[in-house]
Amino acid sequence: MVLHLCLGVVFLAVFSPAIADPDITVVCSKDSLRITWRIPEKAVPDAARLFLGNCYPSNLNVASTGEADVVFNYTFSDCRFKKQVKGKYLIYKNELSFRPKPRPNPPVYVFPIQCVTRRSNAWVPHFLNPGSGLSEGRSSLVFNMALLNEDLTGIAKTNVVPLGSFIAIWAAVEQKSHQPLLLLMEECVATTTLELHTNTPRYPIISNQGCLQESVKGNAMFLPRYHSSALIVYLQSFKLNDGDVVYIHCKLVAWDPNSLSDSRKACHYSKESESWELLDDPLQSSLCCNCDNTCDRRKRREVENESHSLSYNSVVGPLFIVDRSDLKTKNKWVGSVPAAGPQME
Repeated sequence: MVLHLCLGVVFLAVFSPAIADPDITVVCSKDSLRITWRIPEKAVPDAARLFLGNCYPSNLNVASTGEADVVFNYTFSDCRFKKQVKGKYLIYKNELSFRPKPRPNPPVYVFPIQCVTRRSNAWVPHFLNPGSGLSEGRSSLVFNMALLNEDLTGIAKTNVVPLGSFIAIWAAVEQKSHQPLLLLMEECVATTTLELHTNTPRYPIISNQGCLQESVKGNAMFLPRYHSSALIVYLQSFKLNDGDVVYIHCKLVAWDPNSLSDSRKACHYSKESESWELLDDPLQSSLCCNCDNTCDRRKRREVENESHSLSYNSVVGPLFIVDRSDLKTKNKWVGSVPAAGPQME
């Protein structure tokens, strides 16, 4: 495995065991890449059988020695690149291949390609776009919460989750006919039951009115918002009491975007700065003071008396947390299960 750094973009290439030292150079940029594949003279007649995904070479430069440089110069929207989203990064995957015989014959050589770029805050998955068809509501708000797929491009199609893998919980409030709203997760807990009772054992994920406690103890964070009415919490999967089933219960709050306070916020702990950060405005991270109990209670405003908010209790699950070796034996369908009836406050 070889790691290159090109133009500030990480490029990862895994060499095929069939070729000990392939003469391939890859330069990744933000939206495209350029690959140069040096081939020997005897391979030049077969250059048209070299592919990047389903793309032919862009150019062929024959040197005086008889060797040739096969050039692929394409954007990530070409050649059937596969795109994945991992936290703050976009990952583009493809393969170089040599296919001397047409399909359905397999290629005789494959060289995997992977480019990793930082995700722009302006990038929005289609299903999360506020113009993609959220329903209207004049007299009440509609809250949603669900498990997203690995690429963060849609709702997950399975609720079987490998232990230790990262999962994304998406929450949103549909607000087309309402004034702009800010969606917050005031509290989230993990349990082994669908119903929450007084004696139900629970593991806190978000507490203290918007503090992502799991970001202190583990690998978790709020992802940058696509718009104010939706929020994604990104965390590493875990088991409870050695059981396989986990439910995640959250209290969602729709709030005035201009009235953030220490009781209406979304804060996660940054291990880089070793401090709590406010998702929506890092310059106001002092509002995260009650995440570590440093608030000056005398100066705190009683925001509950300033205006009204709407809240809703929702639950995602069951999530079946399994060891990777057990994945082939489980195949269950994902459920975004609401709490027992809408709970509006």
